[in-house]
Amino acid sequence: MATMLAGIAQFERDLLSERVKSGLAAARARGKKLGRQPGQRPKSDKLASKVLQAVEDGRSYRWIARDLGISKNTVTEIVKRHRQKAL
Repeated sequence: MATMLAGIAQFERDLLSERVKSGLAAARARGKKLGRQPGQRPKSDKLASKVLQAVEDGRSYRWIARDLGISKNTVTEIVKRHRQKAL
């Protein structure tokens, strides 16, 4: 009995997956842009000057992130954006 219910559940899951994939394909065909949209970065933009000053002072990205309460990846992105603007 449990095997039969598991088979039905797997079949329903496959149907659901197929419907989602076809819906995404249809949206792409209509020209819809999928995925997370680029948004505002108010906290990281506000802290950018402090981050850049700390990098110039020779502090590590991890220490900067810990002191400012942001992630190390955010520090990396701030530095990367600054370097791209400088070019």
